[in-house]
Amino acid sequence: MVDTEAFIPEAKAEIREAVGDEEAIIALSGGVDSSVAAALTHEAIGDHLTAVYVDTGLMRKGETESIRETFSFMDGLRVVDARDRFLDALAGVTDPEEKRHVIGEQFIREFEREAREANARYLVQGTIYPDRIESEGNIKSHHNVGGLPDAVDFDGIVEPVRDLYKDEVREVARALDLQSVVSERMPFPGPGLAVRVVGEVTREKVAVAREACHVVEEETADHDPWQAFAAVIGKATGVKGDNRVHGWVVSVRSVESRDGMTARAQQLDWETLQRIQSRITGTLDNVSRVVYDVTHKPPATIEYE
Repeated sequence: MVDTEAFIPEAKAEIREAVGDEEAIIALSGGVDSSVAAALTHEAIGDHLTAVYVDTGLMRKGETESIRETFSFMDGLRVVDARDRFLDALAGVTDPEEKRHVIGEQFIREFEREAREANARYLVQGTIYPDRIESEGNIKSHHNVGGLPDAVDFDGIVEPVRDLYKDEVREVARALDLQSVVSERMPFPGPGLAVRVVGEVTREKVAVAREACHVVEEETADHDPWQAFAAVIGKATGVKGDNRVHGWVVSVRSVESRDGMTARAQQLDWETLQRIQSRITGTLDNVSRVVYDVTHKPPATIEYE
């Protein structure tokens, strides 16, 4: 486990050495990884840091409003509405790796634009060790590692928590006295709901995934999963009222893990599963059925793409 008393001052010293007297921006997503990176960098270089949150249109329900509230202490927080740019860039893309590269490039272009306005030459990211392992091992490219374009308009990319696992990042968050809504927050993928939509990412499918994920997070909260969510995996025939429908199939996934490198499917009780399917199919008219994923990691990954 990480020695937070040693790690925090070392990380801040490393940030100061990397950035110097230059300006930097932090890619803030609201998750624990980027939040810890932001807190460390803010303490290290103060007003030389500009926090940028990009609303990709692929975020959790209510995410943008939550970001504004949680990080109100950071002066000059920039919220960028890039929903149409991301969704338009993903139109027609069906390959999972290509999706991640499209998202990675779009992220960089958004941050380059914001950096020019802030006169920033450095980009700070919340990359953690499992991101690097999975990207370097060709398991899947993370948008902030293997998904980055070859050419980026920054003097350097700073990754203060790059050698930490998720549980270690949480320890640092607690040591930094970050709110529990941040330190204990369930992991959310950098590419967002794009990797919870199998195949082409459309506005309709993203809307289904967002609402279904919200239901799953609420209904599994008492079971304390490491990660729980829903994914749109295809279409199937169903019946609503007296009518035949060809609606979306939503797969529910809830896993237990320590660091995300391996995971076991959680054994949810029947009543919880029935509440989930009832809420999802009752709320979303274009969903025809809900299934539960019982596959561990390995052989599956936690996310779908």
